[in-house]
Amino acid sequence: MKEESQRQKKISRQIQKDIGEMLQQQGPSIQQGVMFTVTKVRVTADMSIARIYLSLFPANDPELVVKKINDQAGELRYNLGKRVRHQFRVVPELHFYLDDSLDYIERIEDKLNE
Repeated sequence: MKEESQRQKKISRQIQKDIGEMLQQQGPSIQQGVMFTVTKVRVTADMSIARIYLSLFPANDPELVVKKINDQAGELRYNLGKRVRHQFRVVPELHFYLDDSLDYIERIEDKLNE
């Protein structure tokens, strides 16, 4: 995999900040009682797609919550576009994924402690 360009990194940081703020505000309408954290954003080289990784706490069915967010991706992209219209030429398509790296680390620690 090719190293991210400075522009990709800059756009990723901006999207991470803005989507994080938007999910904090709109989170209760998506899933009541769940705290959303944007852990990572990866933007494709052509800036057309942003892969956004989320950590959810507490969530009984995190995959369902991520599906709900993906169902609202168009609206989130529109709102992101209003926030960054002077910084981005094109607002990338938003794809949301569950970041289960913390769960993975926890499972490894549990195995090591056994």
